[in-house]
Amino acid sequence: MTETSQRPLRVLAAMSGGVDSAVAAARAAEAGHDVTGVHLALSANPQSFRTGARGCCTIEDSRDARRAADVIGIPFYVWDLAERFREDVVDDFVAEYEAGRTPNPCLRCNEKIKFAALLDKALALGFDAVCTGHYATVVLKDDGTRELHRASDMAKDQSYVLGVLDEKQLAHAMFPLGDTLTTKDEIRAEAERRGLAVAKKPDSHDICFIADGDTQGFLASRLGGPAQGDILDEAGEKVGTHEGAFGFTIGQRKGLRIGHPAPDGKPRYVLDISPVNNTVTVGPAEALDVTALTAIRPRWCGTAPSGPGTYTAQLRAHGGETEVTAELVDGTLTVTFGEPVRGVAPGQAVVLYDGSRVVGSATIATTVRRETATAG
Repeated sequence: MTETSQRPLRVLAAMSGGVDSAVAAARAAEAGHDVTGVHLALSANPQSFRTGARGCCTIEDSRDARRAADVIGIPFYVWDLAERFREDVVDDFVAEYEAGRTPNPCLRCNEKIKFAALLDKALALGFDAVCTGHYATVVLKDDGTRELHRASDMAKDQSYVLGVLDEKQLAHAMFPLGDTLTTKDEIRAEAERRGLAVAKKPDSHDICFIADGDTQGFLASRLGGPAQGDILDEAGEKVGTHEGAFGFTIGQRKGLRIGHPAPDGKPRYVLDISPVNNTVTVGPAEALDVTALTAIRPRWCGTAPSGPGTYTAQLRAHGGETEVTAELVDGTLTVTFGEPVRGVAPGQAVVLYDGSRVVGSATIATTVRRETATAG
């Protein structure tokens, strides 16, 4: 059975100021739970207003969340978690890029902020669960354990960014939007029927703490500005220059600013980033094909699997699934793909699924490419 069939709970609803979290809080209250709304102030110096669909956590967002709570008829508070967010999410994001990896700050926020700092405080205050507007489903088993599953609507599924939640966190997680087959337009229509002014508010996109979308500029401001280095081809020949290796990601095609075309005339992609000597290596698309990877810091949504197993894996928030075999050995997860996949970057998360059930996730450390068969 799903979480919505449980006894009434004391629920802390995380309200970002957007339509999804507002409808989630409204549904939790309508289901008979004792709901309190909370907006997380995650910026030490929040802007007054959002820039279209970019950014979040502005003063405007806080006010939108408060107005939604008033309409729902639930208490509302603003909690300042800016320092914790900076340490656990923003500083981690910068450090990962500095090391040549490509992090996913949404996973880190769910792991460290919404279902750690926020959940710990909620439990200390006597709440039973934290409710968010994520599209995923928690299934309560007959033995009392819980499983995390994909949302009923795969088009909106967000289970990938929740794959870091462990069994204890799942026991106190509530996702009221996950088990309903509704389009985003229908969610907005529901918000309008409920009298929620956020019904037409644009969704947030990109990285919430980089409101202007300029990731390279953001990183440059924190890593000492431009640091010119070489762009090399697979043979080690210089084909261009860059202003900071931290500004690139594995698989990137645009913005390379290479002065002359490849010998075959085909586009080139980022194959490797080396912060040690500040170089970026580029090559053809097929050189991105990965046959296997190793991943560290595994987190399991329940009991850790034992021995090798067959799963499907998702490698990015909006990516598809691919069949894999995986095995945990001495704390390191080894994943082998049934067919080569392209553009896998260290620092990203690999999330394993058994059908619709989320088995767990780990952070990609190295990759094995089809042609070179060397760690990336």
